Amino acid sequence: MNLLSTSRATTLRSWHPKRQASQRSPLLYLTLLFSLLVFLFYFFSLSPDSLLKTRISDSPKCPSLGGEKFLWYAPHSGFNNQLLELKNAVLMAGILNRTLVVPPVLDHHAVALGSCPKFRVSAPNEIRVLVWDHVIELIRSGRYVSMADIVDMSSLVSSSLVRVIDFRVFISLWCNVNVDFACHGKLDAQPSLLDRLKQCGSLLTGLQGNDKCLYAVNEDCRTTVWTYQSGNEDGVLDSFQPDEKLKKKKISYVRKRRDVFKTLGPGSEAESASVLAFGSLFTAPYKGSELLIDIHESPRDQRIGSLMEKIEFLPFTPEIMSAGKKFALDTIKAPFLCAQLRLLDGQFKNHWKVTFQGLKQKVDALMQNPLPIHIFVMTDLPESNWTGNYLGDLAKDSNQFKLFFLKEIDQLIIQTAKRIADADHGLKFGSFANSHDGTDQVKKDCPSAVIPDVLLYIEQAVCICASLGFVGTAGSTIAGSIELMRKFGACSS
Repeated sequence: MNLLSTSRATTLRSWHPKRQASQRSPLLYLTLLFSLLVFLFYFFSLSPDSLLKTRISDSPKCPSLGGEKFLWYAPHSGFNNQLLELKNAVLMAGILNRTLVVPPVLDHHAVALGSCPKFRVSAPNEIRVLVWDHVIELIRSGRYVSMADIVDMSSLVSSSLVRVIDFRVFISLWCNVNVDFACHGKLDAQPSLLDRLKQCGSLLTGLQGNDKCLYAVNEDCRTTVWTYQSGNEDGVLDSFQPDEKLKKKKISYVRKRRDVFKTLGPGSEAESASVLAFGSLFTAPYKGSELLIDIHESPRDQRIGSLMEKIEFLPFTPEIMSAGKKFALDTIKAPFLCAQLRLLDGQFKNHWKVTFQGLKQKVDALMQNPLPIHIFVMTDLPESNWTGNYLGDLAKDSNQFKLFFLKEIDQLIIQTAKRIADADHGLKFGSFANSHDGTDQVKKDCPSAVIPDVLLYIEQAVCICASLGFVGTAGSTIAGSIELMRKFGACSS
């Protein structure tokens, strides 16, 4: 914009010449006037978005970003869905040899994808916009917590199998802003900075289309199943397609299996882009196929094979696991059963009977053990609503059962949240971590105004350590995550 202002000032000065220049040809003035009119017509014909694209994508920082190439994606739904997407993002970044932009933990269901089996999902550019806006709000409100603050990624980074960068550091580079995002209130104090972040986000989300700076991946679960080194499958139809019922609703998508390396790697249009932007990276088995990503082995690429082994199990950070162990040892003080009961959210609110039946069967099998049976309860059902159901029955029979649970106001939760905020693991990883200035100063002058919500993670850590077993809610990704960590012995490691 300074260049535009300078050009305009120079032109205007030429329209007020000194008296001694009055002998110049009128043709010169007509030429200058015509040039100015053409320039002004072009300038004002540009939309604000076009001006934004000119300012950002043509800046040196955007296309090169230090010569590094990045991958970012749009997580969504609850924490454990976000964890599954993080693992898939690590895999994609490894295959494509790009630095992964590690996102924050999004609020539960702040961003929703939709239904892949029903072919009703938000388009990749739509979900990227929602994620960007929510991330900026997390920063603005002082509630930003990196996934790397909760999930221990140190083994991945130290193995050099993948490179990572914190989202806050990345957008400092991308948007060319110099601000300590950890300092609560910085954005509120600088409205122009908040506006700039929102504006440069429109480029990162792919709303402006693709260029040398960004390649927005617009394939999603309606059209694509990503594969890697799966023979001659690239481009063939996937086994799961819209059925006749969906076709009657005018859903005509065709799902093809695409090799991610051939489509987005060397030699592709996406290769030269500094940033590769995915939408959702959530996948799950469905009707003999996968919803989005079908990469389970890599026999011809040992490095990716090793990476897949590592991402199968990503433990919680030490602060969280220590808190879970402490509660088990200092509060429960005996072998115990963990019951993870998801009763109020989504489909689970209609399956109370089945959920309680599974718990009752496990409890009945433990009745031969010394009494009382110690049970840690992890549930979204408030204690005041336990009356009249199986949880209430267990709570009343204190001779045979002793129940334990955690609350957000417990000192263990609060102190652990403060330790996580102080540890700031997210800003420690990646080749750009050292370029983040002011981290120590932030801890001194800008204490976090809002401590992170860590109850869910500590509850899972307690369940991982349950020596009498674990009963989870069928279909819950939380239950699946706990079972996986128990399988890998996370409590004893």
